[in-house]
Amino acid sequence: MLKIGEFIYPWGSGHYSRMMRLNEALGDHIKDKFEVHFSSKDHVYEKLLKKFPDQKERIHEILMPTPIDGKFGPSVSMSLMNILLPVSNNPPLIKQIVSYLREERKLYDNEKFDLVINDGDMGSNILANNRNVPSLFVTNQFRPKLYNSRSYLYPSLIFVAKQIAKASKILVADSPPPYTMCEYNLNFTEEVKEKITYVGHFTNSKRIKNEESSDLEKLVKDNEFGYWMRTGNKSTNDGTGQRYEEVFHQHEMKEEKRIVSHARNDSNIDSVLGKDGERYSISEAFDKKIDWMQIDVGYLSEQEKDVILDLCKYAVVNGSHTVMGEIMGGKSKPIIGIPIYDEHTNNIKWAEEKNLGVLAIKTSQVTYGISRIKENYDSFKDNLNEFSRNFVPNGAENSAKIAALSIEEKK
Repeated sequence: MLKIGEFIYPWGSGHYSRMMRLNEALGDHIKDKFEVHFSSKDHVYEKLLKKFPDQKERIHEILMPTPIDGKFGPSVSMSLMNILLPVSNNPPLIKQIVSYLREERKLYDNEKFDLVINDGDMGSNILANNRNVPSLFVTNQFRPKLYNSRSYLYPSLIFVAKQIAKASKILVADSPPPYTMCEYNLNFTEEVKEKITYVGHFTNSKRIKNEESSDLEKLVKDNEFGYWMRTGNKSTNDGTGQRYEEVFHQHEMKEEKRIVSHARNDSNIDSVLGKDGERYSISEAFDKKIDWMQIDVGYLSEQEKDVILDLCKYAVVNGSHTVMGEIMGGKSKPIIGIPIYDEHTNNIKWAEEKNLGVLAIKTSQVTYGISRIKENYDSFKDNLNEFSRNFVPNGAENSAKIAALSIEEKK
């Protein structure tokens, strides 16, 4: 039986969602029997255990080094300090790397993989290269453009790019140029270009079951509103939420209806703020036909998310590559991007240059962005329709085909 290793970097949620969609597609293209071993840590490890309760022996906790959480996403200063010193219960980075590579090495030696697929995990690239195991590296970054405040990180970018380059093939989770949303996060060198395939975005290919409309769906119908998304790990989610609250207190937002998705499976978050200043449950607001201003939702069902994206005027995001692809490519809706770090800024700047959305660094720029989108909506929609026509959504299926080919080539 073939053995495939899937190594998932645990920072954020995009790596996990991409790999789960790819994992679902593998069986459609690999004809031989195979088993998959998953490796990650923290919230991704817990999600894997929950998703595959009967495969616990094939789910491995590998303590991959990750940045240190700060108030707004990763803390650069604490992460740099962690290179030599323990910070927030994290051993010095040097020790982390040694331990993590040792554990991955044991896993490689024990399982003798026929193929490995790495989403963000560069250490696995090194081990696969040393053992002549075919490796696919799924990414939307190579050498991201840095801004002046982060220029001192350039040497680490070069180091990371060299480790990514050790993969057998680099699969870019985006549409081919000139519709590559993550273009400013790539900047490929000449020596790796022959390894690159633009496989497309890893959108959800499952057909959403048409179930009875929820009270939330009924409540938002026939309203004009913006969809404000909080995504990512805790610090990114909290940082995004704090920025949103600053915007909501602006005078220009007094009549601007919004739905805030918190991306947390906590029903206690669900509530409706009426124009009367009172808070209601979603069902209560629907029953009483409350004229609402803001709806907070902990976790949306797939159907609710699909309906809200269809109905919203625009979406506010932090610049996550996966989310922007789903909204601009899948739903042809303009975005207002409030970036947490440089990767986000690069994605949003690209979208702004193509007149698909607006970059908002400051709070005042968010309200300006809303006005700009509304005043020029037809222009944004024309550009979004062209982008959607050239949007490649089946990255998981294309990557699964490449995985199957890589196995055949090894035989």
